[in-house]
Amino acid sequence: MVIYMPKPKIYVTREIPERGLNKIKKYFDTEVWPEYAPPPKPVIIEKAKNVDALATLLSDKIDAEVFDAAPKLKIVAQMAVGFDNINIPEATKRGIYVTNTPEVLTDTTADFAWALLMAVARRVVEADKYVRTGQWKVSWHPTMMQGRDVHHATIGVVGAGRIGYAVAKRAKGFDMKILYYDVIPRPEMEKDLGAKRVDLDTLLKESDFVSLHVPLMKETYHLINAEKLKLMKKTAYLINNARGPVVDEKALYQALKEGRIAGAGLDVFEQEPTPVDNPLLKLDNVVVAPHISSASYETRSQMAEMVADNLIAFFEGKKPPNLVNPDVMKVRPLSKLF
Repeated sequence: MVIYMPKPKIYVTREIPERGLNKIKKYFDTEVWPEYAPPPKPVIIEKAKNVDALATLLSDKIDAEVFDAAPKLKIVAQMAVGFDNINIPEATKRGIYVTNTPEVLTDTTADFAWALLMAVARRVVEADKYVRTGQWKVSWHPTMMQGRDVHHATIGVVGAGRIGYAVAKRAKGFDMKILYYDVIPRPEMEKDLGAKRVDLDTLLKESDFVSLHVPLMKETYHLINAEKLKLMKKTAYLINNARGPVVDEKALYQALKEGRIAGAGLDVFEQEPTPVDNPLLKLDNVVVAPHISSASYETRSQMAEMVADNLIAFFEGKKPPNLVNPDVMKVRPLSKLF
């Protein structure tokens, strides 16, 4: 006699790329939030009531309030490297596994840090606007749209994890002097790339380009504030495609407006989406993007597939490949659920 086993139920908080979503649908009874904007938290709470799993994004706040409403919830599979939107201690205490999608977006994110760096240093966005708005009246002039050289400059990498390393690796190709700051020494970065570990203040004082690649936590909130910005050169540029709250935006605006630093490239903001009246958007020496550092077709498809693989492994009784909270295994030992 064949015993029918119902598929585990999952709620997916956004229409993720097909490669991952189709894999999820094969194994799970799947419901997907259909709109482009994220579901309001009350919707997530309502949908979580009867599901075994959630597939989430950074914009979804998953906390005790959600867990309280979800007695059957066993795993939250996040499509992102970061997971500061999820209350990890609370999940662990309740035996809820949490996974993420690291590594796959390292090179894509590092590429975009460089896109921001090059764009602001060489005034690409300003020059584009200059042409499109009819300001280009003279074919060539020695002082037209002068920017700053990147090659042979000094780059300071704040946070020397996978992405920080990848950014520094690209800097080597530009013959840059590489400084880095991290609470943990990275001897491989020093050996492979000739990078020098320094304290944060020294890095800020000596760098022509400061690129931020730290996670958001209590220790990194407003890591770059008014006091730190005063240490930077007037000719230096700040690049942030880590997390918005790592930088005090009000302090950054003042530093840029007053010419205390030369420019900034930002893919992340303290509030996302950032309001259209954010004063940073009025400055020509700021290049901005809507949190798209990992937004390549290849990378986003791989991330979605990793979400599926984490979920499938868990329900097959295997440790998910990208488990964020391994201590949860003591609370809820693995068991085959398919």
